[in-house]
Amino acid sequence: MEEKFIVPQKLKLLSIGLIVIGVIAFVVGLLNDPTRAWANYLLNNFYFVSLAIGAAFFIGIQYISQAGWSAAFKRIPEAMAAYIPFAAVLFLLLIFGVHHLYEWSHDEAVATDSLIKHKSPYLNVPFFFARVIVFFALWILLTKLMRRVSLKEDEAYSLELFNKQEWLSKVFIFVVAITFSAFSVDMIMSLEVHWFSTIFAAKAFVAAFLHGASIITLIVILLHRRGYLKVLNRSHLHDFTRYMFMLAIVWGYFNFAQFMLIWYGNIPEETHFYVHRMHGVYGVLFYANIVLNWAIPFLFLMPRFSSRSRMVMVPVILLLIVGQYTELYFEIWPATVHEAKFGLIEIGMFLGFAGLFSLVVVTYLAKASLVPKNHPYLEESVQHHF
Repeated sequence: MEEKFIVPQKLKLLSIGLIVIGVIAFVVGLLNDPTRAWANYLLNNFYFVSLAIGAAFFIGIQYISQAGWSAAFKRIPEAMAAYIPFAAVLFLLLIFGVHHLYEWSHDEAVATDSLIKHKSPYLNVPFFFARVIVFFALWILLTKLMRRVSLKEDEAYSLELFNKQEWLSKVFIFVVAITFSAFSVDMIMSLEVHWFSTIFAAKAFVAAFLHGASIITLIVILLHRRGYLKVLNRSHLHDFTRYMFMLAIVWGYFNFAQFMLIWYGNIPEETHFYVHRMHGVYGVLFYANIVLNWAIPFLFLMPRFSSRSRMVMVPVILLLIVGQYTELYFEIWPATVHEAKFGLIEIGMFLGFAGLFSLVVVTYLAKASLVPKNHPYLEESVQHHF
């Protein structure tokens, strides 16, 4: 079963146009408010690399659990994971904006603040970017190997290739669980250098998996509407929805646990993170995060009829897209820009990164059959009904 995706010229031009808009917005931001521009840069790059990592993790889980229902759709997360090398380059460029974002990157802060000095063996610019290089090198290596084995599988039926893919998936989820957790602490939590949370990394990882699975589902639905992935049926939609439903619950648990433990402990070193985020716009975002990332998916995707309905699933996914942005904004803005600002710079830069991400995804979707050939569980996926 071979199904070839052809990238629409209009979509390619639209993606390039969005990238241009993003570059213009970034340049305008640098000229007028560099800290705000780099905060947007960090937010959007972290946003889209988390989607790519979440998608790659989704592939790994399918192989380790030997799930048959999803076999026909694995090209979509593979294409999303192809964004990781591009994100690597963009994160390395963050070296030019590190002093605008991270207090610990300033020598005078290290010299005058005992806590920052205590953390300086770990939080220093050379070691920070050395970790970025190591993390991305591991992610790129493993996702490339997984993609290579996947494409070889199209050439000939081989259980040996399937077993190799399963082994690579085990290595990948072990590596990414550790490295992405450290990566989220480095990139986001260290913005508040005096604050710490033992739950932060786990919440960030679950958020990446949740939103990555949501975007996979959205792309599958959009491709089906354009006449591709004809194997898609209501049972597949139900399984995609179960991932979103389950992960929204886990995200809600971690979000509540982090807040509740800090509130109950009432330790000044921990509570200050929330104290200046519970008023004004940030106070609204605190509750918006809960509604968008937990309440709406939980309530609307729980019933069986709505979990199989694209009319329900697509709006919920669109709200989850907003939800991930609001969560990162809530975490990054008070620590960097301080004053809540949202305008053309924010919109333009998000569109720019979205354009790059979409261009990478559709380009890689077109490089191989949309439906993988010779997958041992392909027939089970095609005949999936319950």
